[in-house]
Order: sequence, then C-alpha cells, then structure tokens
Amino acid sequence: MSWLLFMDESGHDHKHLPYEVRGGIALADEKLWPFVQAMKKLEVESFGDALHKYRSELKGSKLLDKDRFKWAAQDPPLDDVARRKHALAFLNKGVEKRVPARTDFTAYGQACLHMARGIFELLESHDAKLFAVAIPRSVVKPATFEAEEYLRKDQTFLLERYFYLLEEKKCPGLLVLDETDKQEDRQFVRRLERYFTLTQTGRYRAARIVPSPFFVSSDMSYPVQAADLCIYCVNWGYRLPQQGMNAVTRTEIETEFKEWLYRLQFTGEGYRDGEVFKSFGIIYVSNPYGPGRA
Repeated sequence: MSWLLFMDESGHDHKHLPYEVRGGIALADEKLWPFVQAMKKLEVESFGDALHKYRSELKGSKLLDKDRFKWAAQDPPLDDVARRKHALAFLNKGVEKRVPARTDFTAYGQACLHMARGIFELLESHDAKLFAVAIPRSVVKPATFEAEEYLRKDQTFLLERYFYLLEEKKCPGLLVLDETDKQEDRQFVRRLERYFTLTQTGRYRAARIVPSPFFVSSDMSYPVQAADLCIYCVNWGYRLPQQGMNAVTRTEIETEFKEWLYRLQFTGEGYRDGEVFKSFGIIYVSNPYGPGRA
C-alpha cells in the first residue's frame, strides 16, 4: 500500500487572504478511486451536473465566497430536486449571459455549501489526513542563493509531518501537485531534489517519500480540488494563537469547518534528537527563512 499527498496552495498572491498556506490531503491508494467516484457523484447531487461543463470548477474560493453564504441564506433550504433544478438554471444563464432569478441564486449558494460540507464528510469517511503549513502573507523572500535554491522551512516541515504518517503506516508516499506556472514548478522540483539528495534529513526521508512529484491540472483532479477547499478553510477558519497565528477569521467559515479541520488533520508521533512527541498536521511558521524551527 502507498499514500498520495495531493497538494495545493492558498494566498500566494499576498493580497486578499490572511496567510500563505501550502498543504494538502493524503489518501491511501486503495481509497483513491472510491473517493474520486464519490466526489463526482456528490458534484452531480449538489449542482445537477459537473461544473466543468459550465466553465467552472470546485475551488474553495468559489464554493465559500461570501456571496454564496448570503445567497444560500436569503430563502429557506430548497429540497434536493429544486436545488439541482435552479442551480442548473443559474449555471446555464451564466453561460448565456442572462441574469439568474432570485431562486437560482438561492439554489446555487445552497449547492455550493452542500458540496463543501459533503467534501469534508467524504474526506473523513475515506480516512484522509490533512496537512497544512501557514506563514505570514507579509513574508518577503530574501535575495540569497539559499532562498532561491532550497526549500523554505515551512515546506520542509510539511514533508516532515507527511513522513511521520508514512512511518506510522510503514509504506511509501507520493507527492501530487497542482500545476501552475511551469517555470515555478521546475524551480520547486529543483528545490525538492536538493533537499532529498543534499541534506541528511532529506536523504533519510526519501526512504518513504518518493522525491519526484507528479503534476496534475486541478480542474481535472478531484483530490486536488478537495485539497484546495481544505487549504482555503485553513486560511480563513483555523488559528493557532499560541504560535502567533491570530489574524481575523471569516466567522461563517470558522463556524462551519473548524471542527472538520481539527478532525481531519494528521495527529501522530514525531521524533527529533532522540525525543518522541505528539505531532500535528496543521502548523504555523512565523519566519520561513529564519534560523531555528519557529
């Protein structure tokens, strides 16, 4: 058996979201196809059809946009049939450049929340593990060779937590990333290779983590879309104030999904310098380019 870590990122434009977050969801290989099938079924149950047919996709920023919550709450909950009917009307009118009716807006907002809640339920029922590392959005990369050619501290911590899971399961793990800009992807692969070949810790962890990642298009990969939703919710709805992670949250996301994030995050044993300690999948790093581990 092997595990796959489907990774995405949130807030990397440093504009609107409170943090820069990288992470993802890990699934056992035997759970992957059932999860994909269940996601596809959930999408049709929520919206009445697959969103890609209407030039849209399942992203946290779209499913949990503030307007979606507002539209969903403007009328009482629709039954499943009515929600799908009017959500499809919303999608079709969008393609046709026509203005949806009030009920269409309501249905689409409720469909988005139905989908988001359903994804978290599917992740739990398929034993997925969540990993995420947040850094301040104000971080500026220094103009040094090390910053350009080596992984940041938060990225190595993410791999560390994933390694702990693989050690616990005694199996190998693969990295599956959302492809973005090819030049940036190549740079990240180069940093990964340096970590896994030139550092003692990286060489040790390569015994479990396959150092060569796979890249997929997010709009064609349900697990990456699920990872995107989770990372978006971490950005807006999960805080670690004792570590200095205390930016304002979006109350509706924190209320709906914080407990899901707590339950899904990896918890297990870590070890360092001969000591064993409890390790968590969601962490905050205040200075990813600074010395030490804080």
